[in-house]
Amino acid sequence: MHINALQTKKSCLSIPELEKKAAEIRATCVQIAHDGKVGHLGSALSCVEGVMALYYYWLNVNPESAGDPERDRFILSKGHACTSLYAVFADLGFIPMGWLSSYAKTGEPLSDHPCKHALEVLECSTGSLGHGLGIATGMAYAFKLEGSPARAAVLMSDGECNEGSVWEGAMFAASKKLDNLLVMVDYNGIQAVGRSDDIMGHTSLEEKFKAFGWGACTVQGNDIGAIMKALDKFPFKKGRPSAIVLRTKKGAGVSFMEDKVLWHYRVPSEEDLSNALKELDAKALHIG
Repeated sequence: MHINALQTKKSCLSIPELEKKAAEIRATCVQIAHDGKVGHLGSALSCVEGVMALYYYWLNVNPESAGDPERDRFILSKGHACTSLYAVFADLGFIPMGWLSSYAKTGEPLSDHPCKHALEVLECSTGSLGHGLGIATGMAYAFKLEGSPARAAVLMSDGECNEGSVWEGAMFAASKKLDNLLVMVDYNGIQAVGRSDDIMGHTSLEEKFKAFGWGACTVQGNDIGAIMKALDKFPFKKGRPSAIVLRTKKGAGVSFMEDKVLWHYRVPSEEDLSNALKELDAKALHIG
């Protein structure tokens, strides 16, 4: 486990503690999606373990290090899944817990796609798919030029890999030997209008990244221990950027939302909220 003075104080939670925390993060996502009347809940639930593995274990960043040039940078390229990131931010003290109640409210900092003008702790605004990897690649290249130990990580969606700009960024990163760059792809198998394999073709994202000169692996993306083991091997190959393909479930953790195209956009009703919280056996962080 990589630790330095920038790392969050909660990075030593045990796997069972992290799994319990994941249920609370999911409960928070469901609660604020219901309260804010905003969709994209399935996308947020699928990537909870990915966001948590980064912030509770791997990233060298904490609420006090916002101005430290040697902090790691994280880009949530799949910005529509922002409720999972907001919940983690609140739990770790990056933002006040009470802000979760104002999610998606006009004029409040937690918009339904991350906006740096509203929320300063973000590295950049995201949600227009296909740009996060390019931004993170530019950051990682700058760190190399400056001799900085900082790293850049980006979490993308599988549907986002339809975008040609993703592969332009991948080629540049490999050509510049950016072994300080990490990509996670949330491969939950569903995008806005259907199943990813039907739309993108039944090919391996791991093999695609390898073909572009990256070190890459595929893990069970809703198993936080498996993600942490993969992160321990970063960089996978010296002189190459690294990609982890997370095989996840859309709506993971709530059985009636799992693997359903419907839950890309659907807003949970009062009954959905009650059933989901009961199944998760957890309460939202700002309510529990």
